[in-house]
Amino acid sequence: MFSPQYLSGNDIRQKFLDFYAQRGHTVLPSASLVPEDPTVLLTIAGMLPFKPIFLGQRSPEFKRATTSQKCIRTNDIENVGRTKRHHTFFEMLGNFSFGDYFKEQAIAWGWEISTEVFGLPAERLVVSVFEDDDEAYAIWRDQIGVPETHIKRMGEEDNFWASGPTGPCGPCSEIYYDFYPERGDDIDLEDDTRFIELYNLVFMQYNRDADGNLTPLQNKNIDTGMGLERMAQILQAVPNNYETDLIFPIIKTVAEIAGINYAQSDEKTQVSLKVIGDHIRAVVHMISDEIHASNVGRGYILRRLIRRIVRHGRLIGIEGEFTTQVAESAIALSESAYPQVRQQEDAIKAELQREESRFLKTLARGEDLLAEVIEKVKKQGRTQIEGGDAFTLYDTYGFPVELTQEIAAEHDLTVDEVGYNAAMEEQQTRSQEAHETVDLTVQGSLDKLAEEIKVTEFVGYTQFSSPGVVEAILLNGESVESAEAGTDIQVVLDTTPFYAESGGQIGDRGYISSEDALVEVTDVQRESDFYIHIGRIVRGTLRVGDKVNAQIDSACRRRVQAHHTATHLLQAALKKIVDDSISQAGSLVAFDRLRFDFNCPRALTPEEVQQVEEQVNAWITWAVQADVAIMSLAEAKAKGAIAMFGEKYGEQVRVLDFPGVSMELCGGTHVSNTAEIGVFKIISESGVASGVRRIEAVAGAAVLDYLNVRDKVVRELGDRFKAKPEELSDRITGLQHELKNTQKQLESLKAELAIAKSDTLLSSAEAVGEYKILVAQLEGVDAEALKTAAERLLQKLGNGAVVLGSVPEAGKVSLVAAFSKQVNNKGLQAGKFIGAIAKICGGGGGGRPNLAQAGGRDASKLPEALENAREQLRSLSQ
Repeated sequence: MFSPQYLSGNDIRQKFLDFYAQRGHTVLPSASLVPEDPTVLLTIAGMLPFKPIFLGQRSPEFKRATTSQKCIRTNDIENVGRTKRHHTFFEMLGNFSFGDYFKEQAIAWGWEISTEVFGLPAERLVVSVFEDDDEAYAIWRDQIGVPETHIKRMGEEDNFWASGPTGPCGPCSEIYYDFYPERGDDIDLEDDTRFIELYNLVFMQYNRDADGNLTPLQNKNIDTGMGLERMAQILQAVPNNYETDLIFPIIKTVAEIAGINYAQSDEKTQVSLKVIGDHIRAVVHMISDEIHASNVGRGYILRRLIRRIVRHGRLIGIEGEFTTQVAESAIALSESAYPQVRQQEDAIKAELQREESRFLKTLARGEDLLAEVIEKVKKQGRTQIEGGDAFTLYDTYGFPVELTQEIAAEHDLTVDEVGYNAAMEEQQTRSQEAHETVDLTVQGSLDKLAEEIKVTEFVGYTQFSSPGVVEAILLNGESVESAEAGTDIQVVLDTTPFYAESGGQIGDRGYISSEDALVEVTDVQRESDFYIHIGRIVRGTLRVGDKVNAQIDSACRRRVQAHHTATHLLQAALKKIVDDSISQAGSLVAFDRLRFDFNCPRALTPEEVQQVEEQVNAWITWAVQADVAIMSLAEAKAKGAIAMFGEKYGEQVRVLDFPGVSMELCGGTHVSNTAEIGVFKIISESGVASGVRRIEAVAGAAVLDYLNVRDKVVRELGDRFKAKPEELSDRITGLQHELKNTQKQLESLKAELAIAKSDTLLSSAEAVGEYKILVAQLEGVDAEALKTAAERLLQKLGNGAVVLGSVPEAGKVSLVAAFSKQVNNKGLQAGKFIGAIAKICGGGGGGRPNLAQAGGRDASKLPEALENAREQLRSLSQ
């Protein structure tokens, strides 16, 4: 029986790189998980950093290279932990030739490193070749000496690599390891219980055109990949990739936190441990490469992986936060090969802690509701959760649909994806309708009129009023020739001073007047090159072709100008004082306030907020004159102008420059001198998403409104507490201390009451062999007091187990289990035990092996749950 030479994962990686370095390959560091290739979100293969070379878009700096590339794939995430070797994060060892050596050398080295460096017996190796690749077949058979029974021809789906529908491509050859050679030469490489693919050699020798024709490439390339985790499984003689030294230390850390033993756990628990072990490696490296959790793109992948970690932690009885502990294990395993993970330790742990804390709150709300949905579905005899219910979980509780699907699958249920998607589309439509006052049919009507009417000329940068002609009137989205007083309409003018909502700045307000009519304008939106003035006819009749005067509300315009320029100064101040890498992530410029979202991984300190506010006000007092210019986009970027978030730019752009302070590309309206802003005041600084902060502020006349409101509140509080404004803080702090002390006294009394009640239960303890068990219900005792009572009772019983239940309030069940060490030695863990009992009451929970708490919603089932606990504990005598 073959016993492979044990090599650690680090040794395997180093031996591979050394082997190819000795053969003229340049050893390159792993590329970032954030690829240059815009067609993929993450680095999914070892060859991806070299794709431009393979595609002929870039000349290679060297002829040969070798790497250990970190990769992430999530296309088959549901298989992670369930199969022997599916991962989200893995390392791909590779050697590459750019127009240098080809098949003969690649095959020879592939065989040499497999058999001589890693010591794999030749008789245990099987190779595959593309069905038409006679050249590779002959090399394996005649030069390497592989018997024909161990060379398998396979089709294009398995053994032909392509970068896309067109471009460089070619056949490949794979080396497989045979775990059971004694089964003979009846070889089926699809049998992954017997065979594992360990090395893939791609021979990039053709170019495929749009018609599918293959022509030989002038420069033939080699692209290979050896899975580090797979080779570790073979050489460490373990049953799966997860039990290698690359991952298993992480799994052991998780098991210790959960108070369980991996080897003694059931399959479901082992799957959860493997999922956590795999995913934590992925998130550690993603955050190390400066990916931040969000709801889009790679940020969403990161958030989903973190949430799966937390969810599987709950499944094995971990209640509190634990991801940073597990991350430390992953960092320690990776830092020798990837030093940056240790350098980014603080950022990694901070991101994990933020996401885990938020998601635990989401779980607590969503799991309760999902449990009710599942119970309802089962009672009705159905096997599918309605899409609307899944959407409610997502929309109201932030519960990801993928998580709903996972939990549903645990109960042999599915989720109606079609119904979920339909509900999502309806919500998006409602959101759009609520956000835009323009009727959804307006665009269609304008498309019909586009050839008949003039596009709108905007003159509002320099004029607050202007003459114009009514080009179109839209009533309920339909084009009409006239409209009467009292009618809500949309009006298109040939010329307007009204700014249409764009770049975060809301539309102007004002009036449109003709000889016969007056229209109050409450909003302006832009559709293509037409400005839609939205409002109501106050008097008279408005007709297409009427000559009108358009007049904006100058007071509102001045307010919005002050706020818009203030956002530019605010961004400049944040870059100067907090971090130059800060960038805008969204904004709102309104008449009464401004809101500025920016990318920043941490909260600002109070001192930083104060400094930012002072800097903006300093620039205001400098009275910096605005310099507005139209120039090419390239010229603007060369000058260092900052682009506004979410804006699309043409070749010619408008640049707003306050020399020495701020220069941005912006189409909004602004003050001509910073002194016109008057004053700037930050109202709040908060987090709105992982890695995204928000500042709300007021400027100019809006500051007076803000101060008036604050002054009113202070006066009312002063009257209520009989205190001067400067005394209010101390007065409120004193009241808070009084309340806190009162609450502590109340908690202490509750605990004493619970203990008094529990002492009367000692006489009902039941002897079970050498153990004593006590299962009982205490009325009106909250979870914390129940825990105190259980610990006290176990102390008095000694060797035994205590399970207590209570209904502290309507619709809420509290449960606690306290086990002695001797009971733990019998195989009973308090966390897993009480979690299962709580399910009877429609809940769940867990904790440590010796002490755990749980909860539920169905108080009527508490007696049944306690009786179930009693029956299980009686088995201690066996």
